[in-house]
This record gives sequence, structure tokens and C-alpha cells, in this order.
Amino acid sequence: MTTVSIRDVALRAGVSVGTVSNVLNGRTSVAAATRRRVLDAITGLGYIRNDSARQLRAGRSRTVAMVALDLSNPFFTDVMHGAELAAEDGGVNVMILNSAEDSLRERRHLDILSQQRVLGVLITPVDEAHNAELDQLVERGIPVVLVDRTSSNSHRCSVAVDDVLGGHLAGEHLRQQGHHRVAFAGGPFSLRQVADRHAGLTAALGDDPKPRLVTTPNLSVAAGRSAGRQIIDLTTDERPTAVFCANDLIALGVLQEMTAQGLRVPHDVAIIGYDDIEFAAAAAVPLSSIRQPREQLGRAATQLLLEEVNEPDTHEHRHVVFRPELVIRESSSPAAPTSRTRRR
Repeated sequence: MTTVSIRDVALRAGVSVGTVSNVLNGRTSVAAATRRRVLDAITGLGYIRNDSARQLRAGRSRTVAMVALDLSNPFFTDVMHGAELAAEDGGVNVMILNSAEDSLRERRHLDILSQQRVLGVLITPVDEAHNAELDQLVERGIPVVLVDRTSSNSHRCSVAVDDVLGGHLAGEHLRQQGHHRVAFAGGPFSLRQVADRHAGLTAALGDDPKPRLVTTPNLSVAAGRSAGRQIIDLTTDERPTAVFCANDLIALGVLQEMTAQGLRVPHDVAIIGYDDIEFAAAAAVPLSSIRQPREQLGRAATQLLLEEVNEPDTHEHRHVVFRPELVIRESSSPAAPTSRTRRR
């Protein structure tokens, strides 16, 4: 779907952008014949005016919305904080909504936001590919920027982190520490981040066995404890010497379960998380993690959104990708030489 701009209307009508703006704003200085050409061009091209941008410039509307994927995850709280700081700089307010990884709940939120004609929407979608509401928002002149996602749509901006690289950094570190039996804990794989982090890990392991998959229904601490139990129940010969987790909450759950069952981290099993939330460094065994620039994600996404709101006719859609960083702490170390556990 191609978004028609005011420049397209001006070109079709053979007039300046200023003349089209005068027609849209009802000014009487435009000759009748010229006004008719502009109106015909608007109709023929299907141009939809970005009223939200006009309202912001006129000082009437001051709200953008952020639809977070899971506000129980500190990662999104930090992203939200960055978005709020950038919004303050831009003179607007932020309305925070939580989809809780529920596509139906997300659709209800987007429908309400469309009716309220917010200035724009920041969103980490449950599933961008099957989300017609995002396109409908754009059709109504409400810009959309994806947060922590790389958009497959050239008509919206996105801000994300290179999660394949993040998984690769974790895998390289574990190999350097002597780990050759590695597990990957996380899910669902319908989340692009999970699939990309797994892909990066797999590539980094090279000729070593592919990582053992321990899939989880979500990215919570409880899911991590369940993953930890599955790993513990493996025989000594099967059990991995290291676990790379799709996020820090999973890693914290795995760590809790390992400790509760008498396994030593990192001596029996090393653990690496992802996100580097505040709790990672504060864990009983400080977690190694792949750090994402969380606040910077929120700031960059909001800045892109406000650019499009303020200058819809000159704004160029961009896809910003940040590099993650490996943070090494006590939870990852060289693999122990034999008899790694007292439990089996």
C-alpha cells in the first residue's frame, strides 16, 4: 500500500504544495478553477489528510500512545521511560497501554486509539504480519512506529536491536569458555526476537551440536523455572553445560530452579540472559546478559514518530537497528572438567 502525500496531490494538480495546503485549510485566496483541480487530484489519488499532525502544529492535540507487549517485563518499562523523556522534549504526552501479548486485546486498544485520533502510535505488535489495524491507523493519518521490531513494511518506521548478533555474541562467549553442549531456553518462536536470538546462537556454535531447545510458552520467570526443571531432569551425559535464555526473566527462573535443586551456577551449568535488566546484576549469582539500549530504543522510536507527525510530507521512513553488547558476570564461566553435579 502506497501512502499518498500532499506533494503527490500538488504534482497531479500542477500547483505548489502551499496551494494544496490553502485548499485544504479552506482559504479563499485560491482561484475556483485551481481549487477544482486540487480537489479532483485529492479524489483521484485517494489522499487522506493527516489531521493529527495539523492539530499538533495548531497546539490542540498533545498525546501519542504506546502499546507495550508486556509491562510486567522491566525491559518494556525502561523502553517506556525513554519514550516519555523524548515525548517531553517534543512537548507531547504519552498514553501507555499493555497488550499483555494478547492479539485481541491489542486490536481493541488500536481501535480505541483510532477513534480518539491520537497523534501517533508506538507499538511492539504481537504479530505485525497479521495486524490490519496498523495499516488502518496509517490510512487515517495516524503514524505508527514499531518498537523492538524490524518492520517488513516500508511505509512505517521501526526501531530494533540486531538480535541475531546478540545470539551470536552469547554463543561465541560460551564456546570461548569451553562449553560445547548448550541449551536455548525461550519461546514462543513466533516472536521474531526469540527466533533471531536462537539463530544467532546456532550460527556461533559452528561445528558443535545444535543447541538443545527448551521451549517456553512465554518469557516469564515462571516459564524459566519450568525450563530449568526440564534441564535438571536430563541425565548427566545429556545435560548441557550452559544455557542461553531468550530474556533475563527466563534466565532468572532457570537460575532459581538450578539453585533450589542443588546445582551450582556457573560450575555445574552456566547461564546467559538477554536484555540486561536491572535485576540481572542484582541476582544471587549476577547474570551475564546481552545488553539492549532499552531507553534509547524508546527515545529513538518517539523521535521518529514526532518527526512524521510534525513533517508528514517530507518525512522519510527509516528502520533503525542498534547493536547489542555482551555483559559478562559470574553466571558464565569455563565449563567444569568432569563430575559437574552432585545430584546424579
